[in-house]
Amino acid sequence: MKFFWALLLSLALSAPALAAEPGVTDSQILIGQSAPFTGPASQLGIRLRMGIDAYFKSVNADGGVDGRQLKLISLDDGYEPGRTVANTKQLIDNDKVFALLGYVGTPTTLAAKPLIDAAKIPLVGPFTGAMALRDPVDRYIFNIRASYNDETRQIVDNFLFLGLKRVAVFYQDDAYGKAGLTGVVKALAAHGLKPVATGTVKRNTVDVAAALKSILPAHPDLIVEVGTYTEAAAFIQQARAQGYGGQFANVSFVGSEALAKALGPEGNGVMITQVVPFPYSGVAAIVREYQARMTAAGHPNDYDFTSLEGYIDAKVLVQGLRKAGKALTRNNLIDALNGMNAEDLGSFVVHFTPTDHAGSSYVDVTSITQNGKFRH
Repeated sequence: MKFFWALLLSLALSAPALAAEPGVTDSQILIGQSAPFTGPASQLGIRLRMGIDAYFKSVNADGGVDGRQLKLISLDDGYEPGRTVANTKQLIDNDKVFALLGYVGTPTTLAAKPLIDAAKIPLVGPFTGAMALRDPVDRYIFNIRASYNDETRQIVDNFLFLGLKRVAVFYQDDAYGKAGLTGVVKALAAHGLKPVATGTVKRNTVDVAAALKSILPAHPDLIVEVGTYTEAAAFIQQARAQGYGGQFANVSFVGSEALAKALGPEGNGVMITQVVPFPYSGVAAIVREYQARMTAAGHPNDYDFTSLEGYIDAKVLVQGLRKAGKALTRNNLIDALNGMNAEDLGSFVVHFTPTDHAGSSYVDVTSITQNGKFRH
């Protein structure tokens, strides 16, 4: 009998350990990220991680989440889907992370989606506005940024208001570019219009000659670009060299600061939609908080749209972790995120329900100035 009670006590004591979630201990929560940190799209991953890191550092300095420190494991995928799949397997199977955060790109995130669903692991804040990650709703993927449909509609509606109707589309020839193209086509159709021309570029290249040959002879008033900063800059520079004097507009994924830097004075007037508040002023409470914590993290005055988005993504995840409670499980986190019906982060509101994981439709329109800054 004494042995029987000792056995029961041993099983009871070991139960919490057996039931423990991957990536969660009494002192730590492991979070995984796959993003480009090298290659032509590297600034997207670098800047997004910078914002995440600034928020995590501030939370850890204040004692963490229920006494647990946050640790981010970031793996480089070079913006290539195959590498994203390998990284996701590594993060889930080997690193045993609790949740995923801040993946970058449509083709990359779509490639990882089957692994995410199979592991039933939450991914918060993918850096993509593709509808394929929003409709139908995926239980495990929580989008925070506005969709490419939201962004392209804003571009088209604002431009057509000026009375100019000839719109062309230069897009990356993959799921991301096609998502942006679909958004432009849909926005134009609402006005009874179609693109006057289209042209493509392969991901992670700057071979834009064929796209220029396809688009420029149509004499568009506006060219909407759906690519990364290296591709967009190459197209703009070569189009200007060939005498094109019309307007360019980009969706936010382009990487605003990197594009402005790549273009120099040629960037003056190039439009970019944004899915977060203006990071250079202190009007929004979330921006003031972001600026203070970026400074504390060693990045004073190093503000930009992409790192602000990373900061917001990290804050949403942490709000979810806190609402999930100390007995942390992936299901508890999902339930907590689904309960964020109108979570005000400081003049930026996030909305999730079990049937709607499109957290925000916020879109602002900015343009690059002659000295590489931004106006809005």
